[in-house]
Amino acid sequence: MSEPTHETAQELAPPPERARTITDLARIAGVSPGTVSRALAGKSLVNAKTRERIEALAREHGFRLNQMASRLRRQKTGVIGVAIPLGHDRRQHISDAFFMTLLGYLADELTERGYDLMLRRVIPDRDGDWLDRFVGSGMVDGVIVIGQSDQFERIEAAAARFLPMVVWGNHQEGQRHCVVGTDNFAGGRLAAERLIAAGASTIGFLGSTDPIEFAARYAGAKSVADDKGVPIRALPTHLSPEHAADEIAAHLASDMAGIDGIFAASDMLAIACMTELQKRGIDVPGGMKLVGFDDLPIASQTRPALTTIRQDIAAGAARLADLLLRRMGGENTASVVLPPELVGRQTA
Repeated sequence: MSEPTHETAQELAPPPERARTITDLARIAGVSPGTVSRALAGKSLVNAKTRERIEALAREHGFRLNQMASRLRRQKTGVIGVAIPLGHDRRQHISDAFFMTLLGYLADELTERGYDLMLRRVIPDRDGDWLDRFVGSGMVDGVIVIGQSDQFERIEAAAARFLPMVVWGNHQEGQRHCVVGTDNFAGGRLAAERLIAAGASTIGFLGSTDPIEFAARYAGAKSVADDKGVPIRALPTHLSPEHAADEIAAHLASDMAGIDGIFAASDMLAIACMTELQKRGIDVPGGMKLVGFDDLPIASQTRPALTTIRQDIAAGAARLADLLLRRMGGENTASVVLPPELVGRQTA
């Protein structure tokens, strides 16, 4: 067998180690992380020769020394933690279009202010003290929790001890934790009013009623349906459209008697439902009226275009960032409840 050429040998050589954290830099320098921290903060406890060597390595590996030294002196990390608890449905993923849309706006807001994001998807029954450990890790300056899931009490307990935390979710009178979110009850009312005005005589609520936000949407829709004498019943599914497809198909095949209007807990569930209806030759909106919730960008691109309840995700992300930074500065901010808006298109 021939020997590898010089070029091949170079290609096979492992790339040089790249330091991304103080711990990485300490390992390369052969010192402790504490020594690196003290050196970059300009502390006299580190001798000049060692400090110069560490600073040279930091420059070589792309660390911004002035910013890092400032953060070390102020005991700040420059990192915001973002947690998504999925105690209500572990099959849901961060790739969900709603999460990705909100995360995109959040990243824009926070990076513009000089912060990095640390993202965690949390399955609470595997990690019961996930929030206490996150807020107490020393790795983040503040925390944003996206969705209360079934973790309301745990979030309340953390809020009693940790000020710089803001939650995307549903607001309840008397709660301690600071929330930014849509008035889900009012949004549910708008959805039911639209379906009934479009001629629906019996309404199905598609999705889980366990998470606080979705329970409020169902309660709002039910309050209108009860006032109008229109029957409404829940059609439980997972919240991930991929895993909900079989459940939606089962509902359409067995327990849809009389239902001619569907309020889906999210746009993605509404779109999955529309796909199943079209497979069965059921016309939307002729044979079934359909309303979603979120007004994600894809909602205007479906055929027919989806009627939905809009929550202003961009404005919500801006308020989350603003309130968190104010709380990081010591201010005990109030919650913000955003008004929902009916976006009338073609499905109802």
